[in-house]
Amino acid sequence: MHAYRSHTCADLNKSNVGETVRLSGWVHRVRDHGGVLFIDLRDHYGMTQVLCDSDSPVFAEVEKLRSEWCIRIDGIVKARDESLVNAKLPTGEIEVYIRDMEVLGSAKELPLMVFGDQEYPEETRLRYRYLDLRREVMQRNMVLRSDVVASMRKRMWEKGFREFQTPIITASSPEGARDFLVPSRLHPGKFYALPQAPQQFKQLLMVSGFDKYFQIAPCFRDEDPRADRSPTDFYQLDLEMSFVTQQDVFDTIAPVLGGVFEEFGGGRKVDAPAEWPQISYADAALKYGSDKPDLRNPIEMQVVSEHFAGSGFAIFAKLLEQEGTEIRAIPAPTGGSRKFCDRMNAFAQKEGLPGMGYIFWREKSAQPDTFDQIVRALVGSEEYDKLREQEAEGMAAEGKLKILEALDANDKEKVAFLVDAYFGEHEAAGPLAKNIGPERTEAIRQQLGLGVGDAAFFLGGKPKQFEAVAGRARNVIGTELGLTDENRFAFAWIVDFPIYEKDEETGKIDFEHNPFSMPQGGMEALEGDPLKVKGFQYDLACNGYEIVSGAIRNHKPEIMFKAFEIAGYPKEEVTKRFGGMVNAFQYGAPPHGGCAAGVDRIVMLLADEDNLRDVMLFPMNQRAEDLMMGAPSEPTSDQLMELSLRVIPQE
Repeated sequence: MHAYRSHTCADLNKSNVGETVRLSGWVHRVRDHGGVLFIDLRDHYGMTQVLCDSDSPVFAEVEKLRSEWCIRIDGIVKARDESLVNAKLPTGEIEVYIRDMEVLGSAKELPLMVFGDQEYPEETRLRYRYLDLRREVMQRNMVLRSDVVASMRKRMWEKGFREFQTPIITASSPEGARDFLVPSRLHPGKFYALPQAPQQFKQLLMVSGFDKYFQIAPCFRDEDPRADRSPTDFYQLDLEMSFVTQQDVFDTIAPVLGGVFEEFGGGRKVDAPAEWPQISYADAALKYGSDKPDLRNPIEMQVVSEHFAGSGFAIFAKLLEQEGTEIRAIPAPTGGSRKFCDRMNAFAQKEGLPGMGYIFWREKSAQPDTFDQIVRALVGSEEYDKLREQEAEGMAAEGKLKILEALDANDKEKVAFLVDAYFGEHEAAGPLAKNIGPERTEAIRQQLGLGVGDAAFFLGGKPKQFEAVAGRARNVIGTELGLTDENRFAFAWIVDFPIYEKDEETGKIDFEHNPFSMPQGGMEALEGDPLKVKGFQYDLACNGYEIVSGAIRNHKPEIMFKAFEIAGYPKEEVTKRFGGMVNAFQYGAPPHGGCAAGVDRIVMLLADEDNLRDVMLFPMNQRAEDLMMGAPSEPTSDQLMELSLRVIPQE
């Protein structure tokens, strides 16, 4: 028999009854049932119940076992009583009677329990990551990650791509984040950099004549940590192709990722790649307040400035007198209660705003007495008297059509609209409604397509100042009102990114997004207004996360130099900073483009986790520290001398 096991802890079933077997694993849980010890023995593959009674020659030794001791047992497989079968376990029909045991590794008192669902601080989990990783959910997540990467590789090979490895030690990369620098021993005072991405190398591969490249690439960026971003390193499915358009890239990567989500999505609905919408960056900001919108939420924001201009709500009315300002509404179907509106107002205050205006619609509490009272109130006494002369009959509600016939087309629309506002089923409530009046609130309701029991929230100012908060409010509203379809993966291509932006204080033009994407319209586009130049740059959003970013590259040196010149970078500086790529483009560079998909983020979505830490084997903490290995650490004096470095103490 093998030294440690004849079977794994997931292998045994009724067909093995009567066999003598050997298992190795960890003591997951011990239960003492009056002289009979039951042990759940766990390995990577599963769990088997083993037991020991006083007849066993190793009973005294088994009594000493505690959680997470690593042991080997020999025993006889027996069938469980029908009433004791555990249908949740593959091994639930059998149990193993222990006849021999060896302790392979004892365990000290545990700093965190592997058994159960207790929550532990991040510091504890990361310091004892090897214990944290033993937990079932973590084992499952890491297996999922491995399977996802294998599936990506398989799908890329099937599409005719080859995998190439690019350098890990290189020069500083123009990716926009901070580099991790590596001092050179052979060249004192000079530094290598860990690649933020294989960007330049994969483009150089296209210049080298390789038509299709991919890599599961490690990337290194010294970034501020977030739940969906690692502060040090991450992995991406990196790809590049020659002689392609933007749509070619979409058509290549969409089936790969769509297939991965279908394969590992646990039965959740995955929109077909052909149905993934292409939304302009400007429309995404307007409708969703984000360039990575969560389309599981059906809410779309709208501009409603016209309804507040010159209105009785002075805050918005005065705001709209300033150039570049607007008012946007966030519809909230079924959110028409004061309690919910107050809750969202509190949300806005937590986001640093004074509050968030709202209107909600309820059933009308009282109807006006007569139609003529309404007409008089709406059109004025003088106009009413004229109508009264034209139509001598009573001005009850049934006379509406006769009144309308006496008006010209514009007045007919106005009166019909206002009469609907007064006689309809809806009544607007809330501070805003009182300030702007029934005509404006009805116009807002109709524009947003809302009704009784619905609400709308309003934010105003210069869009860039409030869009992010509006986007977060949209997400909260969608979740709290149950509008967001939690059982779906919804994708959207975000396209037409602006290349440039203007600093409002200095008036300086600078890059807003990737400076290396090809401008739409080429050199001709760069001759006009820079703020109107769009790039062939694109992202793929899924459920509120950016999971892919890419571009059709600017492969023509003259266009690249012009693009950088507009942002204030002379040709000499471009050549100095990106000389390798610029030089290569002068030797017959093909049109090319590609993208990179974030492996960690994709696995996080598939695993239904909220933090990248839970799908990475050995992540850093929020301060970019490895508590388990003690990194970063102080170098020795000898190491510093060898590298010709000196550390300046921090004050």
